[in-house]
Amino acid sequence: MELIQQLVNGISLGSIYALIALGYTMVYGIVKLINFAHGDVFMVGSFVGFYSITVLHLPFIVSLILSMAVCAVFGVLIERIAYKPLRNATRIAALITAIGVSLLIEYGFIYVRGAQPEAYPGDVLPEHAVHIFGAKINSQSLLILGVSVALMIILQFIVHKTKIGKAMRAVSFDAEAARLMGINVDRTISATFAIGSALAGAAGVVFGVYYIKIEPLMGVIPGLKAFVAAVLGGIGIIPGAMVGGLLLGVIESLVSAFGYSLWRDGAAFIVLILILIFLPSGLFGKYKREKV
Repeated sequence: MELIQQLVNGISLGSIYALIALGYTMVYGIVKLINFAHGDVFMVGSFVGFYSITVLHLPFIVSLILSMAVCAVFGVLIERIAYKPLRNATRIAALITAIGVSLLIEYGFIYVRGAQPEAYPGDVLPEHAVHIFGAKINSQSLLILGVSVALMIILQFIVHKTKIGKAMRAVSFDAEAARLMGINVDRTISATFAIGSALAGAAGVVFGVYYIKIEPLMGVIPGLKAFVAAVLGGIGIIPGAMVGGLLLGVIESLVSAFGYSLWRDGAAFIVLILILIFLPSGLFGKYKREKV
């Protein structure tokens, strides 16, 4: 029974990692950039949700949508100001810029509002025990999992059934050919940042509701773990990010369940090392060995 409980907790946590990882993998798939500021967009989303609930007294779903909208705009601003001028620059220049943007957001946020943590109200979502196969499961875990899965399904619909989704797949496959076919590549890249950032904003609100405490540097560790999840599934592959996030969440929960909770964070990075050694293209990627 304890195992079922830990699996549900792991899948709920993993769904949060998956939402953040989707932003990493979508951006990498199109512009081959690891956006290390993505974890800080997640943090901003969490605070937008917090103030929406506590100051504006908005319900959970409205706060979630507002947070997604604010983060989508924020993501586009980051792309236009920081990354667009470096579109043709070296990879290392873009990577260093991403780290710089991350630090600027974190410490700019601390300068504006201070470093003190906040706590989400405990009654944002109804909380009661649900019995599944004899195990007692927190209803919040199931609601969070439901919201995350719904957002992933919507993303799959956008990518495969809409015009902007087709443009994103075309740019990901060959940006120059897409440009020649009349696709506005710059607009498509901005749309990708907007969608990825909106998902990170949603993850921030869900994280706040689930873990209560939020603070300005909260995006660092979940952001890095989501990057591990993206690499685990295969960076640049959307289903891979989803599966990678869920797997990582389950691994962390099982590590805690076996009494090694102090190794919980370390487990994610052990997974990263093992994946890079034995399966560098990830679970869903195709490994291509370069000819010498």
